[in-house]
Amino acid sequence: MDTEQLKQLLEGIQRGDIDVNQGLERLRDLPFEKTEEALIDHHRALRQGVPEVVLGEGKTAEQITNIVNRMKAHGDNILVTRIDTEKASALLRDHPEGEHDALARTFTLRQNPVEDLGRGKILVICAGTSDLPVAREAAVTARIFNNQVEELVDVGVAGIHRLLAHTDALREASVIIVVAGMEGALPSVVGGLVAVPVIAVPTSVGYGAAFGGVAALLGMLNSCAGGVTVVNIDNGFGAAFAATRINRRKQP
Repeated sequence: MDTEQLKQLLEGIQRGDIDVNQGLERLRDLPFEKTEEALIDHHRALRQGVPEVVLGEGKTAEQITNIVNRMKAHGDNILVTRIDTEKASALLRDHPEGEHDALARTFTLRQNPVEDLGRGKILVICAGTSDLPVAREAAVTARIFNNQVEELVDVGVAGIHRLLAHTDALREASVIIVVAGMEGALPSVVGGLVAVPVIAVPTSVGYGAAFGGVAALLGMLNSCAGGVTVVNIDNGFGAAFAATRINRRKQP
């Protein structure tokens, strides 16, 4: 849809020739913006409720900066994941109002108020300190997607009393993300304690037999706690996206 077609659509709605709901459905399918390095989907928020997210891994600093510049011009809130310090520094030079979380490896730029759109709180639980980068990626993502977020750190099964000291937080959450490496047992424990959705995130943390997170992944997939859902290894972003959809009190 080009500018003239969009103008005709808006004028048709203004005259009453086109129903507002019909116009909204047509706007959902608006095209992307073509740049030298990307096809930016500016209308993803209309379809999915959140803007497009930029994966920084595998892209150059220049490519990321150009994409972020175009997204900023469009007025979106921006999230870049898997970004190293060098690339983040390039973004911060152009956008000093942005925030780089070195632990989560994220860059965020808020242009619109972050409105709480959730039915409740998303709780992100981290088994060990070594799992924190993945857990923090989940927390940053959930927050930029308009959720209330609480974090529990270092409450793994090696000292289960540390988790049980936070039973109030477990009961109050609407969705729980559990991040764990090694044998990946913590999501099963949490899944057996609560009645809300539990999203398990295996991490690549662990010694040789952990096989880069495969052991935790298989353990979580074979959980004896009913209803535990599993995302890919080290995929804190994917867990937060799924939790957002579960927690959202209204659809876009």
